[in-house]
Amino acid sequence: MLYFEKNCKMEKKSPHILNASSNLLGFSLIIITSLKIARISHDTYLDEFAGFACILFACSCFFSFLAIRTHNEKREYSFETIADYLFLIALFCIVLAVIIVTLKII
Repeated sequence: MLYFEKNCKMEKKSPHILNASSNLLGFSLIIITSLKIARISHDTYLDEFAGFACILFACSCFFSFLAIRTHNEKREYSFETIADYLFLIALFCIVLAVIIVTLKII
């Protein structure tokens, strides 16, 4: 019961994760679209990182929405945790893409 008490004291993160994930999903789609228009997607790994980030951001949106809509506290905590970790991994993919662009590694 301790983790429910700990979770109740913390502010709900799901609405924030949903908002940030949906915005960064759009950003990732813009990266992919601009690479396809410029016809340089085959020369870099940027579109692979951005595509993987899109999938993770979409899943993060889905799980954070489920966390908001569920009435079961245990499921809410689980969905929110999953959304949080998916968001973090997707953010890491975007950071890798930015590093590649900045350093022109590939």
